[in-house]
Amino acid sequence: MESWVKKLVMKERKIRKMGLEARSYEGRYYLYRSTTRWDKQAKKVRKVSEYIGRMTEKGVVERNALLSQRSVFEFGNSQLLLQMSEGIRKPLQEAFPSRWKELLACAIVKTIQPLPLRLIQCQWEKLAASNVIDAALSPNTVSKVLHEVGPNLVSQKNFFDAIMKGSHMVAFDLSSIFSHSENLRFAERGHNAEHLFLNQVNFMMFFSIDKQLPVLLSPLHGSVRDVKALKEAIDGVIMPNLVVVLDRGFASYNIAELLNEKSFNFVLPLRRNFSIIKYDTPLEKSFMYRERAIKWNKYKVEKKQLYIFEDLKLRTEEETTFIKLMKQNKRTKAQYAQKLTRFGKIAILSNINTSGKKVYEFFKSRQDIETCFDALKNELENDKTYLRDDDGVRGYFFISFLSLYLHYKILNLLRKKKLTDKISVNEALIELSKIYEIKTGNTSKLSTAPAQAEKLAKALNINRIP
Repeated sequence: MESWVKKLVMKERKIRKMGLEARSYEGRYYLYRSTTRWDKQAKKVRKVSEYIGRMTEKGVVERNALLSQRSVFEFGNSQLLLQMSEGIRKPLQEAFPSRWKELLACAIVKTIQPLPLRLIQCQWEKLAASNVIDAALSPNTVSKVLHEVGPNLVSQKNFFDAIMKGSHMVAFDLSSIFSHSENLRFAERGHNAEHLFLNQVNFMMFFSIDKQLPVLLSPLHGSVRDVKALKEAIDGVIMPNLVVVLDRGFASYNIAELLNEKSFNFVLPLRRNFSIIKYDTPLEKSFMYRERAIKWNKYKVEKKQLYIFEDLKLRTEEETTFIKLMKQNKRTKAQYAQKLTRFGKIAILSNINTSGKKVYEFFKSRQDIETCFDALKNELENDKTYLRDDDGVRGYFFISFLSLYLHYKILNLLRKKKLTDKISVNEALIELSKIYEIKTGNTSKLSTAPAQAEKLAKALNINRIP
């Protein structure tokens, strides 16, 4: 091997801070990233490599430079996402120093358009962000990234811990995706809200209510039930006095005790058949919530507070529905008398002693986590070829989390600018994609954009310097 090749390899190792090697083919030298990973099936360490570019005495000609040079790039949408990613870039770099670029690039593309991972590279090369972040996104490389990031649960936890800092109130929930694919080993038989016993992948999420951002997402085996999932989640969270807002599906005295043991505050809606609920409690206090009148009261249950709310509009709706069923002979007068005191009532158990309005607002703030789940469920089937093992599933969900985080960062910005009634996140990204960066040699400039796109870019404070 020629001396200049050895010197160039040493130089690139210092710059890139990764294992590199040179390979010779037909008199030319090529630079590769070199690493190893554990092959579970063969039960041995395998060497894996990734092509970077051709080596010359003047330096490395990057792989992308060998392709036909693109000169027009979508600027507005990718620039907004680069700005929105500033808060997670440092913890992502610290958690995954050799793969943060690929992770962030995948997340940016999936935020713009939920493409299958095999098509990520094509979309990424159209974005101006690809000139800022040099990410390798071939289908094979993306698969490697999933299988490197997926099993690295320590680094994932460090990342989630970093972005959860500063959160005082989180919503927790569990959802599932059905799958008939034999490739998904994470998919196991399990019960769900639809009362079906099918192969499914469960996933749990923490959503920061005060930040209005997802702060943790993790897949679980399909057979893992809600209570076990919550115990797994909070075992790794060291944040005393955190307020955890749960769903009715978690209603259990054991859950309340578990959260108490961890010094967490909790807001736990109860099912209407819980014996500790006194429906005849006089509701002497009231407040307004989004133009709806709410009556309430509270009483002690051991060391906890049980809040009872009555939504007057909901009461009327439920009673009307019940009477219609009686007219159809589907309900009886005896059942009506039994249910009468429950119409429109919501019971919430909590270890927080505060006003009813505050607890009710905690309860209602869970709506964003349910929206998060809906967004995630649409993507899994597109990428099932990448999800043949547990590591692939974990890596995939981590990228999905990053994309979801960026989506909510933009949504929060639109809320702050009072634009949510005029434009959605997806519509904003489409409009901003009309602002192009044009590269000519070593110079760059922005194209003349439609007035609507210019107005939106200004409203969102997008940095206009390419």
